[in-house]
Amino acid sequence: MRKVIGIGETVLDIIFRGDQPLQAVPGGSAFNAIISLGRAGVPASFISETGNDRVGDYVKKFLVDNHVDASAVSVFPDSKSPISLAFLDDENNADYIFYKDHPHDRLDFTYPEVHPDDVVIYGSFFAINPVVRTQVKGFLDYAKDNGAILYYDVNYRSSHRHEVVKLTPNLLENFELADIVRGSDEDFEIMYGKKDCDAVYRSEISFYTKNFIYTRGAHPVELRAEGNIRKQYEVIKTQTVSTIGAGDNFNAGFVYGLIKYGVTREMIESGVSEALWDQIIACAQSFSANVCKSIKNSVDQTFADEKKRELEASLKEMEENN
Repeated sequence: MRKVIGIGETVLDIIFRGDQPLQAVPGGSAFNAIISLGRAGVPASFISETGNDRVGDYVKKFLVDNHVDASAVSVFPDSKSPISLAFLDDENNADYIFYKDHPHDRLDFTYPEVHPDDVVIYGSFFAINPVVRTQVKGFLDYAKDNGAILYYDVNYRSSHRHEVVKLTPNLLENFELADIVRGSDEDFEIMYGKKDCDAVYRSEISFYTKNFIYTRGAHPVELRAEGNIRKQYEVIKTQTVSTIGAGDNFNAGFVYGLIKYGVTREMIESGVSEALWDQIIACAQSFSANVCKSIKNSVDQTFADEKKRELEASLKEMEENN
């Protein structure tokens, strides 16, 4: 079976409502997505770094317990693992404070094996951080050269608003490498002062890739894709407990859809049909809606087990038809 490789930061998220801590759980943008995929039966690996402490041990064990290969997670012997505090507001959206102690940041790993049509998920500040950029870019180039599908989640936080100019070369490289880009209205408002999907697509994305997903919280998801496809999808209405991980799990569901429906890099380059985009976006929205029903960062096991059965049945059917 094809596999998914995530590359990104690991943190321990301590989640608060008001001044009361509710739980502590490993997190990180690509991390949350890869945990959901591992639970849903997709072969998964994760590339990251953590400190040499109890938090780092917990993070690596959490990956393994959720069927994710953690052999490419570097452990820094003299550093503490990153921590984030996530404060939920009245609408269950989170405001974050990050604590990181890596005085000698240097991502050092052996590349996981990459085969044609495997999928790489990358994004957030980790994917543009100058400290680890050489290693990250090297892996993305390697994955692209080996025929992987590259899925880029921009996820640009307001805390880096003042660094946009400095980080633009790395952002543009990421756009150029990507087969599919997802970003939120907040991302592009922070980076470019734009909140209109078509304005963002025309001026910032379409030159690099034709496949763009634009999310706007509870507002409809916008799709712009190869073949001049322009679509809008209503967000699944759900009783929201927390929006932590909503975007990350949209990514997980989207990638799950690529594998479930046998979408290859060649298909993406030549143009995926509108009907197939509909099915993939439906997967993305189902993962996102599920994670919003709890304060967890990834989909629950009952949902994941259902998706695992669906995936196995779909892959079996494709194999029989071939």
